[in-house]
Amino acid sequence: MKTLILYFTTDGQTKKIAERLADAITHEVEMISLKDQAVDFAEKIANADQIVVGASIRYGHFNPLVYQFVEQHYVVLNQKKTAFYGVNLTARKANRNTPETNTYIRKFLAKIKWQPTQVEVFAGALFYPRYNLFDRVMIRFIMKITKGETDTSKEYEYTDWQKVESFGEKLNFQ
Repeated sequence: MKTLILYFTTDGQTKKIAERLADAITHEVEMISLKDQAVDFAEKIANADQIVVGASIRYGHFNPLVYQFVEQHYVVLNQKKTAFYGVNLTARKANRNTPETNTYIRKFLAKIKWQPTQVEVFAGALFYPRYNLFDRVMIRFIMKITKGETDTSKEYEYTDWQKVESFGEKLNFQ
């Protein structure tokens, strides 16, 4: 069995989660960024038994490349064992950390033609010191409104790695 993990990451946390999922999967795994324009995604998808797609939210939206990828490949994705995981800071809250309670995941799934076999949501990370000035100010403002961390001299990782590993283990039994 071969699993293909495709991911779109803005600051690296979605890739880090993809790597942890790959470590939890006991069969052959290939990881590719959706940003990699040199990849023939149709061929990669055709040769995989299972496809996992991960994407992060930035300013309330998944990147348009994620929607474009799904639109181009949903027919084949719907014929295979698939999983989707979303990464966002809203999922740091107990009442927003499931696919059913996370607004971003629900909206995404309602908007696309692909119906993943499994869906999960993970809390991301805040990398204030790494952000440019605009992002640092805007994200701090959003975090202030949502009662999150606002000290821009620090980094905060909200990802529940045990939850990530459990999801990876589920991908072994599809």
